[in-house]
Amino acid sequence: MSTQTLAGIDAGKYHLDVALEPGGISFRVPHTEAGISSLIARLQDHAPVQVLLEAGGPAVAQLAGLLAAEGLPVVVVNPRQVRDFARATGQLAKTDRLDAKALCAFAAAVRPEPRPLKDETAQLLSALVARRRQLLQMLVAEKNRLGTAPPGPVRRNLKDHIRWLERCLEGTDRDLRAQIQDSPVWRARENLLAGVPGIGRITAQALISDLPELGQLGPRQIAALAGLAPFNRDSGTLRGTRHIWGGRAPVRTALYMATLAAIRSNPPIRDCYQRLRTAGKPPKVAITACMRKLLVILNAIVRDNTPWREVANA
Repeated sequence: MSTQTLAGIDAGKYHLDVALEPGGISFRVPHTEAGISSLIARLQDHAPVQVLLEAGGPAVAQLAGLLAAEGLPVVVVNPRQVRDFARATGQLAKTDRLDAKALCAFAAAVRPEPRPLKDETAQLLSALVARRRQLLQMLVAEKNRLGTAPPGPVRRNLKDHIRWLERCLEGTDRDLRAQIQDSPVWRARENLLAGVPGIGRITAQALISDLPELGQLGPRQIAALAGLAPFNRDSGTLRGTRHIWGGRAPVRTALYMATLAAIRSNPPIRDCYQRLRTAGKPPKVAITACMRKLLVILNAIVRDNTPWREVANA
């Protein structure tokens, strides 16, 4: 194991800092097509058993896809895990070169499990869902400003911007629908998910793009991946309050809104919420538990390819 080469890549906007262990090799290439081609050639010469990247924006996803297409064993990991690991080993300084070396050390100690990378179509779907989320946030902010804006040019400007954002949102929704319709697999999955009371088309699209593992993992694993698995906080005789932590925030946001609707319209989720509230659980705790229950139901529906009506009547 000690002779196997591991590579860590810190992907910046303009440069890619690379570390190779063992051997302590470090180098930098420009984050351009020519630089990536040079990087691929050098990595292939060293034949690493894992190439680690920290999860980031579309540029990181594109880089990971290019490396994987050349047969390199790419693993995309959570940046917070790597940073916590570096601190735990005494590395407090932070530079691009040190971050690349920290990725190598993390790979050697943890050997993170590779997960399938999104193809170009899946990346486009994720980008559209993220853009829709951004447009909604901007719309809410501008409408809030409009509520306190005095009559005059500022108010007119706000109204014009709101109308423009609404047109952009409509166009993004059309693009999302077209992207889903072009894929028979996604279209069937969207129909399955949207058939569950409380789950709308937008929530279904968010789950398809941000939680592609849905239906492929067990109940505990899928809950942990979404950040809905409560973690113990016990020590000695102390029994601390359980809290959820980590996971994919966009998935939780989509599930939160869906769960609020499901509490009103989905009998199993409604019964779960009422039972927890009757037992004295705070509303937020009850809602979080219902989010997890709803996610587990969705996971089973996708796994078994079983419509909601059949599940409800089972």
